Formats: sequence, structure tokens, C-alpha cells
Amino acid sequence: MSHGFAAAAHWKEDFDETRFQHWVEHLRASLRGKVTLALVFMTPRFFSAAKQVLEIVQVHGQAPLVAGCSSQALISGDEEIEDGAGISLAFYHLPGADLKSFHFTQENIDECNGPAYWHLETGIEPSQSNGWLAFGDPFNLDCDTWLRLWNEAYAPLPVLGGLASGDFSARATQVYLNGKVYDEGVVVLSVGGSVALEGVISQGCTPIGETWTITRADQNLIYEIGNRPAYTVLAETFSKLPPEEQKRTQGNLFVGLVINEYLDEFRRGDFLIRNLIGADPSSGIVAIGAFPRTGQTMQFQRRDAAAANEDMMETLNRAHAHLGERQIYGGCLCSCNGRGAHLFGYPNHDAAMIQKRLGPLALSGFFCNGEIGPVGDKNFLHGYTASLALFVRKGKS
Repeated sequence: MSHGFAAAAHWKEDFDETRFQHWVEHLRASLRGKVTLALVFMTPRFFSAAKQVLEIVQVHGQAPLVAGCSSQALISGDEEIEDGAGISLAFYHLPGADLKSFHFTQENIDECNGPAYWHLETGIEPSQSNGWLAFGDPFNLDCDTWLRLWNEAYAPLPVLGGLASGDFSARATQVYLNGKVYDEGVVVLSVGGSVALEGVISQGCTPIGETWTITRADQNLIYEIGNRPAYTVLAETFSKLPPEEQKRTQGNLFVGLVINEYLDEFRRGDFLIRNLIGADPSSGIVAIGAFPRTGQTMQFQRRDAAAANEDMMETLNRAHAHLGERQIYGGCLCSCNGRGAHLFGYPNHDAAMIQKRLGPLALSGFFCNGEIGPVGDKNFLHGYTASLALFVRKGKS
């Protein structure tokens, strides 16, 4: 699939150096200009050939920068290839882009002593970047801590991407940068110059009930909501739902926390979705998978296929309105491995919706072990989320 500024394709066969080289050259030839960036994602059956794959993409694809990671399932164009996937490759021609790339490990995270550490390591001040792409290893990297530190250094710049998947039995993944294959750490790309990075984050939930203020919380425990026991508010919210909706919500309840309290009104996308771990009627306490603060706005949420479809549609509509006439050069979709046909009951849900609303565009991507994207002016690690990074012409919509 080529649209001048980007070209994406899916290699299904086993690795054959000569044929793969010709395939790469053919894909590169469909671009309107020189390659600025290549993104490559591949399944574990290519682990032994990964270095060769990257070298061919770099040399025969004439790509000055190559990045990506491994995954069990891939995304290319309007397809989500969840079984027997091979390699997803995309070339991007990004006029006026200034790209810089880095590989960091847990050691860097442990060494970090403040925002200046990352500015020194990268040589990039916040004003020199428009956003970051990140592909990380889930087994040897504390991604939550890295994002917290990265936010201190670069927020509100968006970070978009995801954590690799691979051989689960061996707990093995790969992350790629240029000709190198890493089995740990995170690869990050700064997108600067005349190209911006716009994120579309769909966390797969629909809000239920009304918004509330947390009036007493400690660690991950919410004691009071609106000066009442948290459990009472949760039970009341559930009981007010119509019977059919109660049925759909049972076992699918989550909590949404507002990140930016200074908005006039709170809409879908303003909430960070986190697990509802437990609720105790005797103490009135609700436990969640986050550390909420007293005074924070929250709303209960439902996550299922219908909610995820509705959320994706609304976030794409909002992105379409926000982007206006700005040129979209291409995209990279990082989708949770709990989405796809497993969630929706049929294949290609997210990729097809993106093409319908924002396309046609060249799209590459993969299914993740955790998705990275912004909510409000900070970046977080998500679950059950679709994180779409769009390369767009910098400027007003």
C-alpha cells in the first residue's frame, strides 16, 4: 500500500535473502521521494534472520533510520495479521523532518537523576522535538518508571508506541535500531523539524454514570467519593444502569481518572483508564490499579467490544476534526494483543476504522504487551488500548 509519502507492505513468506531484497527495493520505489524512516516489525520465526532483514532494509531500502520490534501479530495497511504473520515494513518520506534515535536500557533509568540527564544523553531539549516514538522490551525494562522520568524531561510532548511481544515461553523479545538487534531496553525516536507527531489514543472504554471527586484516597485505595464510601457510589452507579447494560458491565468495570483538571468539561480521552482491582462492601473501600489523589475527578467505565468500537470511532472523529487539512504522511498503529479478533469477533477492526476515517494512508504496526500514549499532558503505559502515531505536516489545523 503506497500513498506517495509512505508505503507499507506485509511479507508472508519465509526469509529468502534475494527475494526479500527485491521486495524491499520494489516497495521503496513506490515512494514519492527519498526514504526518511523505515519501521519494521517481525514475528519470532525471523529472530535468527533479524540482523539480515534490518541490513537489507537499510541498504536496499536506502533508509537512513530503521526502527521497530518483534511481535506475535502485525498490522499493515488495513489488515491486522494475527496468525502466521511475517514482517510488516513501511517506508516514510517525511519532508523537512529532523529525526534522532537512541537505545536506552534499565541501567539508564537507574542512573537518571532528573530531567537534565535525558537532555544530556539525547542532546535534545524539549523545544527541539515535536514528539517521540518508542518501542520497548516488556521483560527487562521498567516502562512505567521510564515514562514518569521522561515526562519530567519532555512533557507535554507525546510519546507513542508500545512494548514488544515475541516468544512468551522464553520471555524473549527483540527491539531494532538501524542494523542492531537488542533483546532489552527501549528504542526512542525524536520527531522534529517540519513533521509533527499526532496521537490517537483509544482505551476501549465508555463512561458510565456521572463524574465524581475523590474525597479520600491513600496509595491505590479509594475510601471516599463525593464524601461517601467509595463502594456505595460504585454500587449505586451500577444499580442505576438498565438491566441489559448491567449485564454487559458485570466483570468489565474500570475506573477513569482525569489527568488535566483545568478543562471546562471532561470528555472521553481525558480519562486515564485503570483496572478496578476490588471493592469491599464492609469497609466501603475500592482498590484500583493506580495511585489516585484526593481531589481528583473520576468516572466509572465499561470496557467491552461495543465500548471499544464506540471509543475508537469518537477518538478518530475528533482527530479528523483536529487535523483539518494538514497532510498526513503515514501512521504507525500499536494495538493491544487483547484487542483484534479476540475482542471484536472479526479481524482488522482498528486498522480498517483508521483507513475509513483518516485514510487512505500507509500504516504499519504491531500487537503489543502494553501500549504507550498520552492522556492530557502526560504519557502512560496502557492496556487494551490502540495507540496510533500519525506523521503529519507541522502547522495549525
